[in-house]
Amino acid sequence: MREGFFVEILKKKIRMMFEKCSVVTQVTLDEDSNVPDSQPDVERIIQKSAVVKVEDIRTSTDRVSITGALQVKVLYLADTTEHQLQRLNMTLPFAETQMLEGCSGEEGVHVQWDIEDVTVKLINSRKLSVRALLVFTSALKEAREATAAVEVLGVPELSVQQRTLELLQPVTQKRDVLRVKEELSVPSNKPDIADILWGNLELRGTDIRIKEGAFDVRGELFVFVLYEGEDEGKSRQWMETALPFQMRVECELCSAEQIAQIGVKLAESSVEVGADEDGERRRIMLEAVLNLDIKLYQEEQVSIVEDVYTPVRELVPVREEQTCESLLMKNTSRIRSTERIRLDSRQPRILQICSSQGAVRIDDTKMTEKGIRVEGAVLVNTLYVTADDLIPYAVMEGAVPFSQIIEAEGITENCRYDIHTELEQLSVNMTDSEEIEVKSSVSLSAFVVRVRREACIVEIEEREQDLKKLQEIPGIVGYVVQPEDTLWKIARTYYTTPDRICSLNQIKETDLQPGMGLILLKTVNGGD
Repeated sequence: MREGFFVEILKKKIRMMFEKCSVVTQVTLDEDSNVPDSQPDVERIIQKSAVVKVEDIRTSTDRVSITGALQVKVLYLADTTEHQLQRLNMTLPFAETQMLEGCSGEEGVHVQWDIEDVTVKLINSRKLSVRALLVFTSALKEAREATAAVEVLGVPELSVQQRTLELLQPVTQKRDVLRVKEELSVPSNKPDIADILWGNLELRGTDIRIKEGAFDVRGELFVFVLYEGEDEGKSRQWMETALPFQMRVECELCSAEQIAQIGVKLAESSVEVGADEDGERRRIMLEAVLNLDIKLYQEEQVSIVEDVYTPVRELVPVREEQTCESLLMKNTSRIRSTERIRLDSRQPRILQICSSQGAVRIDDTKMTEKGIRVEGAVLVNTLYVTADDLIPYAVMEGAVPFSQIIEAEGITENCRYDIHTELEQLSVNMTDSEEIEVKSSVSLSAFVVRVRREACIVEIEEREQDLKKLQEIPGIVGYVVQPEDTLWKIARTYYTTPDRICSLNQIKETDLQPGMGLILLKTVNGGD
């Protein structure tokens, strides 16, 4: 019997990102706010908006502490003879502590937040009630490495079965901030700006292009500004436009062949008055702060060792189950919807539309045989000029529902998916003084990953052969191929190798057919 030999195994590292745990909490803010003494009484609330500003995130053992404020702004009609428009800013601080098991430091902790609902009500002419529901999601993610044998060396007469794994391996996961600054000039037929009454920025139509060492972010900032003019009558003016932008973000690990999953979200915005070259207040300075959630992956096909065999020694593979991921699909679909919305009977009639804002809300997602069913709505907020001189402006709210199946052939319960939504286009037109027609275009970007458990060889144990079984096998055998046979199976049974069978019978492995006759020679101690 041959003496023992040294088995050398070359291994491939498989890197995956796992969500170790996550927690979702809701924070209710309920606060009354007084109108500053410098501002007139409130007759009617016209418009509101809110944004979460997170100031600090601290992590400690099993805890995540989040502090910040909800910044609310309100456009209201003053209780004066002139019925002025006024803007009121309010700040509602919050502090939330979440229990996140396993958390010990900032590394691997991802925090997201959203505004579920905001209501602003008039208590009296000097006091407003603000109620908001915030949702915070914290997740602890960690990188894990698994191994799988890809080559075996140092074994004589070795036969190896290989199989291919399709892998989606993370390259990097991080967050970044992008600041977009633009300027807008007041048209020559409009007066200078005395005061900005209402300013709003929306992010639409973003597109990501991966480059070597960087990626480009493209999109549009949809801008609406309502201001009081410096003319004699202090007229109310508004401007609405879309400003395209393109900016490059440096990313050392980026390459063109990678799979990118990059989320872009408008976190903060500012609309301020600026002076032109003549010192006149005819410029509007815009800034948008975009939060980037960057995930880069590399697709790879790896040939791993499925089984090993040598006729001169008994080899016993040691297998461990490893979790592997592969990309099932990544695509973007678009939903175009049209809906007519009528005014509430208590609201003033529409004279002219000023501006419309939209936000996409996902109500439900569900896996089906054909893919992922997504149901939701575009929430529409339209500011308009009324036909009532006592209430010159009002807001109309409504929703455009949608339902879409994102095709994902092969999706199962073992898959995980992310869906990113974005409002690409929004068009609102009057049909009459009591009705508007809303047309919207929503993009749904789906990223579906197949998660599976694979038994991978990590070690190979060497054992003495079963001499009794070896002696029972004749030195030379005439054999007729059966329907379920493979060269690998025949070689293992008769202590030879697939290469020796092919050489002796002058065939190729693909020539093997049921009913074929073969001559088999037992290989022992490296000889025939």
